[in-house]
Parts: sequence; C-alpha cells; structure tokens
Amino acid sequence: MFRGVGTAVITPFKDNRIDYESFEKIIGDQLDNGIKALIVLGTTGEAPTITNAEKKELIQFSKNIVKNRVPLIIGTGTNSTEKTLKSSCFAFENGADGVLVVTPYYNKPTQKGLFEHFAYLSNNLNGPIIIYNVPSRTGVNILPETVKRCSNLKNIAGIKEASGNLFQIDSLIKLFKDNDKFKIWSGNDDSAFHLVCSGGDGVISVVSNVVPKQMSEMISYALNGDLENSSKLHLELLPLMKNLFCETNPIPVKYAMSYLGYCDNKLRLPLCTCSKETEKIVIDTLNDLGIVK
Repeated sequence: MFRGVGTAVITPFKDNRIDYESFEKIIGDQLDNGIKALIVLGTTGEAPTITNAEKKELIQFSKNIVKNRVPLIIGTGTNSTEKTLKSSCFAFENGADGVLVVTPYYNKPTQKGLFEHFAYLSNNLNGPIIIYNVPSRTGVNILPETVKRCSNLKNIAGIKEASGNLFQIDSLIKLFKDNDKFKIWSGNDDSAFHLVCSGGDGVISVVSNVVPKQMSEMISYALNGDLENSSKLHLELLPLMKNLFCETNPIPVKYAMSYLGYCDNKLRLPLCTCSKETEKIVIDTLNDLGIVK
C-alpha cells in the first residue's frame, strides 16, 4: 500500500453539507507536502454521521482529485460483518484503492471472532484490507498472534495499530520482521517515531492534517535511518500531538484547521465544537510552533 505518512483527512462542512471547495484545498495541500496516502471517511472524517449518498459523492470526488497519485483508502468498518462487507464493496465500486476496517466495536468479539470477521471479508473482497486496532474506541484489542493469522489471508495488507501499547507494537513488528508485504502503521501520532524506529512502516496520522510537511519529513528521516533529524522533529511536534487530542478527535483538529483558514469549524452531532479552553490550547500550540494563519 504505502510507506510513510497517510493522513486521516477531516471532512469539512458548510451549511450542514460537505464543503467540497475546502476539501479540495485540503487534499491539494496534503499532496503538495509529501503525504503518501489519503484516508477518507475514517473517525477523523466523521464517517458515522455521513450519509451513504454523501459517501458515494465524497469517494468519487476524492478519486478525481487524487488521480492515482497516492492510494485512496476509505474507512468502511462497522460492528456488523455483513454491513462492513457491503460498505467495502461500495467503496471499491466508487474508486477506493483500499479499505480501512476497524475491529467490530460494542459487541466485543473474541480473538476467534475477529479472525473470522476478517476472513469473511477477505474471502468476499478483491481489494486490499487494512486492519484498524483502536481498543480505546472499540472495547476490543486484536492481539499480534491474531493479526499474524489474518496476514495469511489473501488480501490483508497491513494494520493501523493504535493500542498505544509499545510492548504490543514491538511484538507485532517482531512477528513480521521477515514479511515485507504486510505493513504496520502507527495509529497514534505520538507513537509513530518509536514504531518506525522499531521497524514499522509509517503512520496514519491526524496531526498531518495541520503539518503534512513536517510529519512527512519526520517519518521519511526515520525510514531512511536519520534518527537525529527524525527525533528532532518528533520532539518539536510532541506538544501538537498531545494537544490535538485534548478533546475527542476530531474536535481539536477541526478547530485547528478552521483557525488556519482551511474550513469552517463545523461538526455534526453528537460531536460539537470545542471549549474556549481547548481553543486557547490549540492556538497557543500553533503559535509556539510558528504555524499561523
């Protein structure tokens, strides 16, 4: 799929509709600054509140803008295997190069159930599937041994690992140290430097909405063994990596992008705009890093 930074792109809204003018500007900025993949309709893109008609339109619009310059990956996971299959077929039919499938949330499947979920999808889809592990949101953690089993399925391309557990991340990388085809991306910006230095392939990033060039450089340095420059950027960006999550993602990053003039600060319920305290934290962090309007 890709090595480097894939951005989990926000979905800008205006008058309760998708703001395609702002979206095109955001995508253009991402492509101009070295981003290696675009992830649309993920958690950061507020996928749960976007209608099927909007999803079709957004995928097709994204494909036309990207023009195959980088992989276009669409978030399609639900807590129903059959619905995830239909959502993934829908994404591929409308131009997706891959799908990002979160482990089923709320119903808390066992490790066997998780394997069978991805096996069913693999058997019924022809495009690349990326596993997305984010226990803080789903209530379930797919273990490295289960991921290893899933990797033997025909089109499981890699995993976005957002457990935040460095031991689990290292265990996962150890299992795949001799497998160049299966990719491991950090799902947390603050773990990305460590994951790549341990042998991983990059990050699916929220922070790169705001600083695509710096995140691209940080990961590129790490992938090429320049740990001094990579570490320098990692430490510089650490406050932003922390403070863009001081409220539930994507609330702070949507505010940051609006403050920088990319879009309106509009979210769909049940998400709402951030507090005044968060606004100040975000503005101060951007100013401290020299990221201004």
